[in-house]
Amino acid sequence: MAKVVRELGALLHRGEQVTRAQQQLLDLFRDLLAEVAASGNLRDDVAPDELASYCLHALSAASSLPCEAAVRRLVTVTLAALRPPH
Repeated sequence: MAKVVRELGALLHRGEQVTRAQQQLLDLFRDLLAEVAASGNLRDDVAPDELASYCLHALSAASSLPCEAAVRRLVTVTLAALRPPH
């Protein structure tokens, strides 16, 4: 029983580390996007935290795409979505 508790504790701790790392990455993207938006080179009609989440989900999706060309298309679409509206 003690072994199971130790293993469960290790899994939970690892999960907390992953969650913390994901939040740090999201915060980094949000801060970067907020800086770019302030310069006028990024859409400002969507909150930076929402855009950061969108970008990270797009990056996640890239790992399941079937080929490099599909990844390029995803990057193109993602970058286009970040541009300021005309």
